[in-house]
Amino acid sequence: MSYFRTAILLAALTALFMGIGFLIGGQSGMIIALLIAGAMNLFTYWNADKMVLSMYGAHEVDERQAPELYALVRQLAANAGLPMPRVYIMENPQPNAFATGRNPEHAAVAVTTGLMQMVNRDELAGVLAHELGHVKHRDTLLMTLTATIAGAISMLANFGFYFGGARSNNNNVGLIGSILLLILGPLAAGLVQMAISRTREYEADREGAEISRRPLSLASALRKIAGAAEEIPNIPAERNPASAHLFIVNPLSGAGMDNLFSTHPNVENRIARLNEIAREMGQSGPGRDAGPLAEAAEIAGPWKQPQRRVAGRGPWG
Repeated sequence: MSYFRTAILLAALTALFMGIGFLIGGQSGMIIALLIAGAMNLFTYWNADKMVLSMYGAHEVDERQAPELYALVRQLAANAGLPMPRVYIMENPQPNAFATGRNPEHAAVAVTTGLMQMVNRDELAGVLAHELGHVKHRDTLLMTLTATIAGAISMLANFGFYFGGARSNNNNVGLIGSILLLILGPLAAGLVQMAISRTREYEADREGAEISRRPLSLASALRKIAGAAEEIPNIPAERNPASAHLFIVNPLSGAGMDNLFSTHPNVENRIARLNEIAREMGQSGPGRDAGPLAEAAEIAGPWKQPQRRVAGRGPWG
């Protein structure tokens, strides 16, 4: 089903890409856009994750550089029955995280320094488990391709607007094309919003709760992240709003047209569902036994143990 959804989305985005090409360069522009779209779809399948990680300045860490974070991801991946993903840190004050990669064998999870400074260990485990839920459901390919191609559509639309549309015997074609391009940017955002189902976030929340066995910790993390995201700007996300749906919580401020890219359910609704999941698990408060995470604690060492701090990274080392 995930492959079918990916094919439908790519077909729609390709059609939109060709339409913009037609407005800019007529039939020749449409053909060129088709060739570019085909090459871009192939390229992004293999490289979109690298592009998104580079866009956010994420750098990979290993067990020596971030021992607790790495051990936590390793244990959660084992709980989920997934291969160990690559682990990245983004130097960004806004608490947030995302997963990317074309399949579980080539997955990566990325967290911001702001997240590691703001949440406790159980809350971080909930966030990481949510992202691994996306990996397990194979959402990451669709999400990453969408971010890359939608961003390219927006850039092409801007190019067409500034340099004018194609002109034929009717001198108004260029003007009309340029005006239409003003609409196609938001249209691309709306397409992304419709294509990326909000139910995926609910499903990843449930999967993350099952992986970590800490739904209330995930709920607590969501509340912290959502509150901070309203106050702390995520500059790379504001510059690339088509990638906002990758994150666990919408990283955009909502200013201007950016809110059209919001594909996330209301945080309070997500928290309510996580509270219901906690009741299903027989949990009534955040202080219950962490279950499978106990092994991660043994690997990573006591959470309160003093750690060698790295500038900007909090206690994760």
